Amino acid sequence: MKVHDVDVAILGAGTAGLGAYKAASKYTDRILLIDGGPLGTTCARVGCMPSKLLIAAAEAAHQSRHSEIFGVVNSCTTIDGKAVMARVQRERDRFVNFVLKSIEGIPEARKIYAFGEFLDNHRLQLSNGDQVTTKAVVIATGSRPKIPPLLRNLKNRLLDTDTVFELKELPKKMAVFGPGVIGLELGQAFGRLGVDIKLFGASGSIAGLKDHALKEYALKIFAEEFYLDAKAEVESVEDVGNQVRIRFADHQGKMVEELFDYVLAATGRAPNLDQLGLKNTRLSLNDRGAPDFDPFTTQCAESNIFIAGDVNADRPLLHEAADEGRIAGENAAQFPVVRTGLRRTPISIVFSDPQIASVGLNIEQVKLRCNQCYACGEVSFEDQGRSRVMAQNKGLLRVYGEHGTGLFLGAEMIGPRAEHIAHLLSWAAQQRMTVAQMLDMPFYHPVVEEGLRTALRDLNAKLKIGPENVKDCMDTGPGA
Repeated sequence: MKVHDVDVAILGAGTAGLGAYKAASKYTDRILLIDGGPLGTTCARVGCMPSKLLIAAAEAAHQSRHSEIFGVVNSCTTIDGKAVMARVQRERDRFVNFVLKSIEGIPEARKIYAFGEFLDNHRLQLSNGDQVTTKAVVIATGSRPKIPPLLRNLKNRLLDTDTVFELKELPKKMAVFGPGVIGLELGQAFGRLGVDIKLFGASGSIAGLKDHALKEYALKIFAEEFYLDAKAEVESVEDVGNQVRIRFADHQGKMVEELFDYVLAATGRAPNLDQLGLKNTRLSLNDRGAPDFDPFTTQCAESNIFIAGDVNADRPLLHEAADEGRIAGENAAQFPVVRTGLRRTPISIVFSDPQIASVGLNIEQVKLRCNQCYACGEVSFEDQGRSRVMAQNKGLLRVYGEHGTGLFLGAEMIGPRAEHIAHLLSWAAQQRMTVAQMLDMPFYHPVVEEGLRTALRDLNAKLKIGPENVKDCMDTGPGA
């Protein structure tokens, strides 16, 4: 048995783990990066990149089929499912290789391919038989797909959000469980690529939206494109030969049975904590087996253990994992000195069509912070100028501001170019801009962002700070 004596041990070589390694390396070279694989980060292997590759193919198919509104008729669009999935996998592997090359560049003495388990706060047992003695530990072990009990008896017809990208061909019919961010993105993408999709939810929510007006709007417009029941009554799911039979209540409440080629479980991800032996540490664990931690330092209680990335289930997004990894690495390397790090304004984007975005405080958080001292401004994109030009005019934006200060607090939206508007709003929120200051910024014509200006004007008027909102304002042309 070999014993590795280090200052910092990092469990996990994903986005957060690699960020922690880089940050800790500024202070010490006595670091050990521990990961039993598969390597390549969740984003590159099974998350952001392969999903966006599938969505890009779906967008191309959808635009080809729906160009008649512009007088451009294409009656012969065909989809080669094998070619679609081959490109997804080929480009996915390319992104993964970039990550693998960065790991290969780490000195051999500073990395080990094994899984680690705590013996106590300062000792780890590795799956290869080695042990590690360390001053501080960063937990960055990521997450894995969560499979609900209803689907656990399925065998080779069950896909999750990791395995779905290994399909060699597009199926004919697929049931998707979970209309959250991933389920909505993948369900719509497969549907636009010719797969007969049914999307089932349980709670009635969609894509994490909190604003009731936005949620109702989203449920309505997506249900126009494919079968969607966000509060489905599913009685049974069972294997039947090479298919899956699902018995469920349809929209009229009638029990029906249908056969599907595959079931995709998109019901969230579970943090990889259960195999770490955390019970052997002095950490207090909650009922989910997770330690409490400070999101600004990533420190677990007052211990020498830090937790970063998807494994802490706080903000499971790549840019947040990178930030948390950096904070955790710096603090672990300098322990017992612990400092707070920069946490950015929350921003979330769903790459559906239309896109969905959330920035800053959501409506529930606004109500908690402000009691009744807030206002909401909104705009519909159905008549917004540039949106109608592009025939992408489904959408609603709601922005929230604080009475008295006029401070911009947050927003939720569904609509065209939401990914770009969300960035503008997140920068404004992080700079703690007032609504009036945001309205002083330039707005070009004709752009979708003019809709944002309309919503901000509406909000400013409701905050009793700016002038009354002018209906059909022509400051920046028609349809603004």
